[in-house]
Amino acid sequence: MYDSEEEQVEALKRWWKENSTATIVGLVMGIVIILGWNYWQDHKKAQSAQASATYDQLLKALDENKNDSVDKLAQRMQEQFKGTEYAAFSGLLQAKLKSQQGDFAAAKQILKTIAAEPNKQLSNIAKIRLVRLMLATGEYEQGLQVINEVDAKAAASYSANYDELVGDLYVALDRLDEARTSYQNALRNGQPSPLLQFKIDDLTAQEKLETQK
Repeated sequence: MYDSEEEQVEALKRWWKENSTATIVGLVMGIVIILGWNYWQDHKKAQSAQASATYDQLLKALDENKNDSVDKLAQRMQEQFKGTEYAAFSGLLQAKLKSQQGDFAAAKQILKTIAAEPNKQLSNIAKIRLVRLMLATGEYEQGLQVINEVDAKAAASYSANYDELVGDLYVALDRLDEARTSYQNALRNGQPSPLLQFKIDDLTAQEKLETQK
């Protein structure tokens, strides 16, 4: 394309004059992105290690029945590692402890927070535990509302759990026909709990007694 080396040199000079700024900016941006990515990866690893260590402390405190320490460590997890699986698991343990202590309002609030997390598995676990707690505290309609708002597609692997819970809520509301339908759905839709067949049998027994009256 060029007749001499001088022409090649001149062409390179023109190109550099026209493109030097963009080239330098591109190189700097590339270096910044690489350094930023490496920093972010190192930060995530460090955060994960810290979260794991704190979670181990929480489990140890739980084994030793140091409830105050469990509560403080779980709270620290929510503050420092919010959005991580370690924080969610800590919240589930904290909610269980609150329930055992009779602080149902606090337990429900913790479970609602986890239920809103993007992790679908942990979200469904939290919702199921929340509804069970509502069942235990007599909030039957509220429990049905929580289940009605569940994304069926995202909760497909938990459908049997939800169906059985719906049945339990309907039994509590004395809506026995709907309870039976829900229990039967639970049998069809997944791995039933060991007590499910007993619940169905008990439901039949209740209906027989009602008929005899």
